[in-house]
Amino acid sequence: MNKDIATPVRTRAILEKYGFSFKKSLGQNFLIDTNILRRIVDFAELTEESAAIEIGPGIGALTEQLARRSKKVIAFEIDQRLLPILQETMAPYPNTTIIHHDVLKADVRQAIEDKLTNIKDIMVVANLPYYVTTPIIMKLLEEQLPIRGIVCMLQKEVADRISARPGTKDYGSLSIAIQYYTEAETVMIVPKTVFVPQPNVDSAVIRLTKRKEPAVAVKDESFFFQVIKASFAQRRKTILNNLTNQLPNGKQKKDEILSALNEAVIDPSRRGETLSIAEFARLSDCLITNFS
Repeated sequence: MNKDIATPVRTRAILEKYGFSFKKSLGQNFLIDTNILRRIVDFAELTEESAAIEIGPGIGALTEQLARRSKKVIAFEIDQRLLPILQETMAPYPNTTIIHHDVLKADVRQAIEDKLTNIKDIMVVANLPYYVTTPIIMKLLEEQLPIRGIVCMLQKEVADRISARPGTKDYGSLSIAIQYYTEAETVMIVPKTVFVPQPNVDSAVIRLTKRKEPAVAVKDESFFFQVIKASFAQRRKTILNNLTNQLPNGKQKKDEILSALNEAVIDPSRRGETLSIAEFARLSDCLITNFS
């Protein structure tokens, strides 16, 4: 078996050979702990018939572990300077394809159709750049891609918000948006000491398992998310206050909002963070007649 990329010595040697310098703007932090990488791959539960999609492969430390455990890997890399490095480090793994593209602008569905034909089990596995974690996860979920789920490393604080439950300080519109599409769990905490360069914060690995159907059925999905966003606009304010101030013509429609809250059996003096996803679904369905 080829030597692991993710050792401090090998990582340093690769970076020196190519004269690579880290770009802060791209949030580049490379993992130098093989055990942690293997555990991340374990959480994805890949088989020889699975495919993995990676985002931001860097010099290929995680890519290599994925290539050893799955049938095919496609990895999106935005930084052109990493392409020659990946060409060398991935040479032993012909089941890997590197796509030079910003994943936020890429047609991921097309890439799956082109590169992963006839593969039924697809997981996204990634060490996500911290500055674009949320947009990347939301894109992958909103596009309804044929994936089983996502295992990714991200800032611990964001992981806490994603897997938060109602009534906790971390619970917010992000928790609901992601839990609407998936079952979310934090599976591992990763100390900052296992990266070069060392970030300022600890990281966590989350596993998002896609639901067959969204967590709740709603009459209008975009309005449902609009209601959630409005409810968390100012966390200290009551749900009635927030909806009145944030929904279009909310001040003129305060009575209608009150009556929708009563119909949904939600106390107007509660705060958004105390409402479950099912209560938000009920509320948005009661409100929509007055806001459609």
